[in-house]
Amino acid sequence: MVKSKLLLLATVFLLSVHAFCQQPEGATDTHHHHHEKQDMHLNEFGIANSVVYFTGEKSVSYGLHMHYSYSIPKTKFGVGLGYERIFDTHKHQTFGLVGIYQPIDRLNLNLSPGITYEEGKIANAAFALHVESSYEFEFNHFHFGPSIEFAYDPEDYHISVGLHLGFGF
Repeated sequence: MVKSKLLLLATVFLLSVHAFCQQPEGATDTHHHHHEKQDMHLNEFGIANSVVYFTGEKSVSYGLHMHYSYSIPKTKFGVGLGYERIFDTHKHQTFGLVGIYQPIDRLNLNLSPGITYEEGKIANAAFALHVESSYEFEFNHFHFGPSIEFAYDPEDYHISVGLHLGFGF
């Protein structure tokens, strides 16, 4: 039951992001270039609060993801570092490198390979891979919007749906 609700929520999220990404009929690319030249921040501190569903355990927890990223000038790419903490019985934590691709204005796709460990035992760290998508609404130096993430580690898979908040500078 929880799995089908989560799948429905993820589907609605992806469809709504697609709707926001459409450009109005007759619109030109002038606004996009203006935005890109004057308002783009090269650095960002971000945080995402999310509901995390572990597929193997069929459990739900609260997750907190933090990152710093740098946008490579005149490209649609960025790089950074990320940290995720899931407040579950296992005390799940992940550190990773973040690769960012922005195929269209406001839509970010992130790929983050890293290490994960549980219960504070970094000696038992294992490979992890996170794939995340977020859509941003901007307000001066701040931006916010929905995010969805899929993560793999040797113990389990998890899916996160939440709210991304960022500060660009």
